[in-house]
Amino acid sequence: MGLIEQVFSLVFGSGRNLVRDTAEVFRPNAEAQAQRDLDRYGASLAQYAQEFYAPQRGWFDRLMDALNRVPRPAMALGTLGLFVSAMVDPAWFAARMSGLALVPDPLWWLLGAIVSFYFGARHQAKGQEFQRDLVARMASMPARPASQAEPVVDPPGPVHTDGNAALEDWQRHRRSR
Repeated sequence: MGLIEQVFSLVFGSGRNLVRDTAEVFRPNAEAQAQRDLDRYGASLAQYAQEFYAPQRGWFDRLMDALNRVPRPAMALGTLGLFVSAMVDPAWFAARMSGLALVPDPLWWLLGAIVSFYFGARHQAKGQEFQRDLVARMASMPARPASQAEPVVDPPGPVHTDGNAALEDWQRHRRSR
């Protein structure tokens, strides 16, 4: 093997490329960087897919959810309709309101209890469903290593507290460290 072949072998060798390795110190390998970006992008999409996965439900569950969404908008639009009807036809509105005035108090209490229980039960059910889904998603996500934890950085310089006692206490504590 000649001297030129030995130099070329040293610089552009089959196992190690000295020029490429030296250049990558100053500028990242574009192909390797693209692969790292693709891996990071794929990992973030996988994380989002885990966080926002909505299980597919049957037609009956979708129908019941649709029906459960009706009362609140119907009550809101009905109330707005009452205001409009009072302005358009005050006599018609007065006749309807005098009819409502004849409804006995226990019946109003019953209606109030039904509406309260309906909205309260729906609120509780949706809250529990949200908590259950959140716990399931958190359990399925990989744990973040402590080495990747983001450091807590205090803001530079003084913080303007504008008479806020909690901020003043925090600033005194920060200075005492």
